Amino acid sequence: MNVANSTGQLQTKPARKAGGGARSRRTTGAKGKGKSRFLTALAVTAWTFYLYLHFSGPSGSGGGDPCRGRYIYMYNLPPRFNADIIRDCRKTDDHWGDLCASLSNAGLGRALADDGGVFTGEAGWYDTNQFALDAIFHDRMKRYECLTNRSSAAAAVFVPFYAGFDFARYHDDGAARDAASTDLMVWLTGQFQWGRRMGGLDHFLVAGRTGFDFFRRGISDVDTGRGNGLLMRAARNMSVLVLESTLRHGGDYAVPYPTYFHPRSDADVLRWQDRVRGQRRTRLMAFVVAPGPDTPVNIRVRDHVITQCKASSACAMLGCARSPGSSRCHTHTPANIMRLFQKASFCLQPPGNSWTRRSVFDSMVAGCIPVFFHAASAYRQYRWHLPKRHLDYSVYIPDADVRERNVSIEAVLRAIPPATVERMREEVIKLIPTVIYADPRSRLETIKDAFDVAVEGILNLVARIKNGEELDSGRPVSDDSPKNLYVSTESTFRPK
Repeated sequence: MNVANSTGQLQTKPARKAGGGARSRRTTGAKGKGKSRFLTALAVTAWTFYLYLHFSGPSGSGGGDPCRGRYIYMYNLPPRFNADIIRDCRKTDDHWGDLCASLSNAGLGRALADDGGVFTGEAGWYDTNQFALDAIFHDRMKRYECLTNRSSAAAAVFVPFYAGFDFARYHDDGAARDAASTDLMVWLTGQFQWGRRMGGLDHFLVAGRTGFDFFRRGISDVDTGRGNGLLMRAARNMSVLVLESTLRHGGDYAVPYPTYFHPRSDADVLRWQDRVRGQRRTRLMAFVVAPGPDTPVNIRVRDHVITQCKASSACAMLGCARSPGSSRCHTHTPANIMRLFQKASFCLQPPGNSWTRRSVFDSMVAGCIPVFFHAASAYRQYRWHLPKRHLDYSVYIPDADVRERNVSIEAVLRAIPPATVERMREEVIKLIPTVIYADPRSRLETIKDAFDVAVEGILNLVARIKNGEELDSGRPVSDDSPKNLYVSTESTFRPK
């Protein structure tokens, strides 16, 4: 009989003997059953392997995994929670000021050209808006080396909701200001990752404003207080990274304001550190100031600092005027501000509209030692980013001493021995990487920036919650707070 072989060619095959057909059918049946059992076993093995990978995740794959315990899952939110907010910013330009125009270059703003030698030969300098962190952090998270698309493998979950930008467009509109955050919670609570994990306790988002912009005592529609209620209702189970904590809610954690410097490589950072280390400091102290809030002069330490700075030949001050509808300083360019900070040994940082200010971080990038007048300006904030030994990198003069006893700021600073000043400045220079955000389009290799430190802080926080520590809605217990917060330290430097 002619049949086709496996190559399609015809070949002659002898006829079967009588009775061979029955034996062939029995053999074929046995083979079929064996094949079926093999396929069943293969399917069970494949399914078991899938379940192992899905539920154990990369973090359980052994000690050689560099991302073990560091995986983060990021929601793919509907664009109404992020991209559409930016796209529609022109519609509410009166609320946004110039923030809308400053979100180019992955949120960094326009690149800064050299101005008088301040940035000569340096890369990574941008005219960054202080409230642009929502976009900067999101773009950086998209390139996070331990990002995973399997939530079961993640140690924490990132929610890329642009809460800061949402506040900018609707904070004065009582009917609309809560809409997006309320809608977000409806969306989140319907997700598998929310309900089957920790009810949001392992979730976090970034809101690039102060915590007070998201906090108000009441969250009813008739409440006319400032804030959109995010910290009270929508995000009460989540951790929220803000530019300044309220120190009330417990779930909002302070991270540094964006500065003008966004390096693209380790070399950019090291080169800048060497540059500020070699600067000749011709001024004892410097102060960049904007118009203050409408508060009684007897409780406003900033006015007293201004008065002392103007009266001292050792103090250089830049008065900063604001344009209508804008929160930015237009009197002086970033180059002017950074030039001033590079020439001073100490930079005065009294509270302004809130406890702290962006100037703290701009001055530290310039290698200038910050002088604080309130413990909440830094010591009770930025606990992940700044040392617990406050006097290693800063000077503290309590505001009451300046307001009530008219203590001389200049006398306090001049009393610090030169060798101590050098040690403090070196500590500030070492801290530069931890208070800057690298360019989201690149990546530092060995240096940790403010983003890296913040992510580590969140991962450690979630790990503590998973370990069963006593936390209230993600809120640290009292043991989390630094000891002796308000111990007076001015006597360390004050002349006798």
